Amino acid sequence: MFGKIIRGIAGFYYVYIEEFGEIECKAKGIFRNRKIKPLVGDDVEVVILDSEKKTGNIVDIKERKSELIRPAVANIDQAVVIFAVADPAPNYNLLDRFLVMMERQNIKTIICFNKSDKGSEEEKQQLRDNFKGTGYQVIFTNAKAGEGVDTLKGLLKGKVTVLAGPSGVGKSSLTNQIQDNVMMQTGQISEKIKRGKHTTRHTEFIAMKDHTYLLDTPGFSSLYITDMPEEDLKYYYPEFDEYRDDCRFNGCNHINEPDCKVKEALANDKISRTRYESYCQIFDELKNQKKY
Repeated sequence: MFGKIIRGIAGFYYVYIEEFGEIECKAKGIFRNRKIKPLVGDDVEVVILDSEKKTGNIVDIKERKSELIRPAVANIDQAVVIFAVADPAPNYNLLDRFLVMMERQNIKTIICFNKSDKGSEEEKQQLRDNFKGTGYQVIFTNAKAGEGVDTLKGLLKGKVTVLAGPSGVGKSSLTNQIQDNVMMQTGQISEKIKRGKHTTRHTEFIAMKDHTYLLDTPGFSSLYITDMPEEDLKYYYPEFDEYRDDCRFNGCNHINEPDCKVKEALANDKISRTRYESYCQIFDELKNQKKY
């Protein structure tokens, strides 16, 4: 029988099979030997061991069309990364790292700023301007008031979407607004550090109507990009594409090279300085990481 892994907890994988329902499975040892670990979102073949207790074994994992390391999910169509307008303030470098990770997987990403009531129109426009020229869609929501929820639902329809974001941004509250099948626990914001507690404990697949699925993931506070040469980073900043081929040097990294059209665009305010500074920071980290 064939189904999809909807969550994994403590070595058990819960597979949803349309004609059978949800079944608790273990993965066969052959996957360990092949160094393959089942992921939430995997399409799998299952052998039923006990139809009454609904237990079985995963015996095959179908080829993945996409795979992420963090959050650890497979076969997604798009990502929605959620940050808050304020309380806590957006960590742009963390957001850019997530966007780079999605670009490497060729996964479309929507940027959602929640708690829209916390910022003025001028502040929200500044958030939009940070992503000018990138092609990313930027939307604003207020989960508590239900504002922007219909817009987000429309973007999710018919897609398998991973929701990701740091703690305290209202991701669980927003998840509760856009679907009725699972009630996510929401947490309180620390007044001292303006962060929330991690309320999502494991990656979970939520089925909605109209072939729409959400993958809710634990919050993240750091995100490291590794296993990539620093000279490849520029290819994952879409706003550089328009200018890259006009630089004086082929393979220009847009850091210290003369006659760099990306830096010229930066000086002319055609690309975001905040994004460019994140690019330089990540570039330096990649350049200085240990080579083995």
